Amino acid sequence: MADDETLLEFPVAFPIKAMGRQSDAFRRCVVETVALHAEFHPQNDVREQSSAKGNFVSVTVTFRAENKAQVDSVYQALHDHELVLMVF
Repeated sequence: MADDETLLEFPVAFPIKAMGRQSDAFRRCVVETVALHAEFHPQNDVREQSSAKGNFVSVTVTFRAENKAQVDSVYQALHDHELVLMVF
């Protein structure tokens, strides 16, 4: 499969999850970062889940992905953010 090929059929509802330390700033950074690249409804398309001890949180944003380049740019922007520990 070439670099620009994907098994996804666009447009598609695409969930992306970022993990970081528990804080309001982290949730805000994930939502704002994804919003720079994609459209989603903040109240309906954002979920978060705290770790067992409450030190970490994962924030999942499901956005309307129009193409692979858009998915790649959202992933890269989250990956590059200093508050984000992991993206998947």
